[in-house]
Amino acid sequence: MEQILAKLEVIDSYVWGPFLIVFLLGTGVFLTIIYRFVQLVKFRHGVALISGRYDNPRDAGDVTHFQALSAALSATIGTGNIAGVATGGPGAVFWMWVTGALGMANKFASAMLGLRYRILHPDGTASGGPMYYLEKGLGQRWLGFLFALFTAIASFGIGDMVQANSVAKPLR
Repeated sequence: MEQILAKLEVIDSYVWGPFLIVFLLGTGVFLTIIYRFVQLVKFRHGVALISGRYDNPRDAGDVTHFQALSAALSATIGTGNIAGVATGGPGAVFWMWVTGALGMANKFASAMLGLRYRILHPDGTASGGPMYYLEKGLGQRWLGFLFALFTAIASFGIGDMVQANSVAKPLR
């Protein structure tokens, strides 16, 4: 058992180490430049979208602009972000702002790909997301399948474990 834990710690140090941080921040910088600072330039338009200004009941899809934003944010911002900043001090707040600003470009790219490769069903409902654009955009069905599989596996422990740990830690 100790050997397995040691191997998992080595893998964990690579996966969640500096490489991932640089990769995600670098992707955010790259997309910010490619999309010409979309998170700043289109901010006012985004506020108008979620306020309901452009909602049309005859549009295809299941959710309003605000509901789509709420779902996207709930999948992005979680207990780990809140608990991490609360225990990390002022430096954590600064880096949360930086990564949040750069993450908006990442989220924009992901949302646009999801919209581009979604499937509209005859009953008016829509299906989409990363597994669809991995399959249809890249032509890699196996990659879309793996994404869906790993997401399903992760849903059983990641969210609950972080929340339980965040609640239990102060009680020790």
